[in-house]
Amino acid sequence: MMDHAHDLASVRDATERLLTAVAELDNASVAEPSRLPRWTRGHVLAHLSRNADALVNVLQGRPMYASPEARDGDIERDAPRPLDVQLADLRDSAARFQEAGAAPADWSRTVELRGGVTDSASRVPFRRWIELELHHVDLGIGYELEDLPEEFTQRETEFLTERFTGHPDVPPTHLTDGTRAWSTGRRETSTPEITVTGSAPELLGWLCGRRDGSGLTVTGGPLPTLPPL
Repeated sequence: MMDHAHDLASVRDATERLLTAVAELDNASVAEPSRLPRWTRGHVLAHLSRNADALVNVLQGRPMYASPEARDGDIERDAPRPLDVQLADLRDSAARFQEAGAAPADWSRTVELRGGVTDSASRVPFRRWIELELHHVDLGIGYELEDLPEEFTQRETEFLTERFTGHPDVPPTHLTDGTRAWSTGRRETSTPEITVTGSAPELLGWLCGRRDGSGLTVTGGPLPTLPPL
């Protein structure tokens, strides 16, 4: 089982890093484009606040979002807000998530996420940690994949390789950063395994769609095209 208490502490640390970094911005820079297509930095910050509340819903047995349209509408509504309002919302929504995570609960229970995806309640704090770290990078304000905590990089790499394992559109693939190794893609013997080698941040960047894989070395075939997350 995941160590939800450890991950809640990691979420708290990641939130503080984000708040400290965002506090250095101004209203104009919040309105500028992020690294995500069609989203400003304000969209990213609004999404992070609403995601915290959505995961509170998950922990408390409610639907994560009322509907896909409601989720998108809330982000569009909140994206243009000034910096001080964004910061207050980030801080308050983070506190609500920590409060929900501190409540006595059966962490082995199964919860339902967006789109009918199910998972153990114990993994919800780690999912929140993913949102904070990767979207901090997406803001494009100086926090890069190389700055992510080593533990997070390793665990998110493991999480994503597990996610793509058995996927019919991903060929058998071996990944290594020179120290650790992972396997993903289809499980078959008729197709030669592709080996992808690179630094841990470059591997994670490719897996999570934040980098194009140009910093990786590939043998046994072309770099696989991964399905969207």
